[in-house]
Amino acid sequence: MVYRYGMEALSLDRQLCFALYSASRAMTAAYRPILTEFNLTYPQYLVLLVLWEEESVTVRRLGERLQLDSGTLSPLLKRLEANGFVRRERSSEDERHVVVTLTAAGRKLELKAQCIPEKLGAQTGITEQQAADLRDAIRQLTDALSAAQ
Repeated sequence: MVYRYGMEALSLDRQLCFALYSASRAMTAAYRPILTEFNLTYPQYLVLLVLWEEESVTVRRLGERLQLDSGTLSPLLKRLEANGFVRRERSSEDERHVVVTLTAAGRKLELKAQCIPEKLGAQTGITEQQAADLRDAIRQLTDALSAAQ
């Protein structure tokens, strides 16, 4: 990518970072009313997405997948546990690790939540292919920025 420098380079509307920031805020806001029906916040939904894929996972692995530290994850997990969706237990193999597992209620919620991506997709006004292309481009950008650090 070639960047042109000059006074216009400092225009807010030309900033990729601001476009991504604005899109992230708008996406999270769009999820809010949908997730409220399930008594979930957006970060709790992300935790459940990982667990619906993996069934059982250590807090460390969960943090890696979501790019969150344990200080941020702990309150999320505590609330999900209080709501009966997950269970936290020390690993029998290594007590230093805490394993998070879906409960029957968490698995049942997965069936109810199948409609969430479709509901959100309907709000975006873009096709499934456009969404996939955008997601892939953002992942590529994320990978490039991570590699540069």
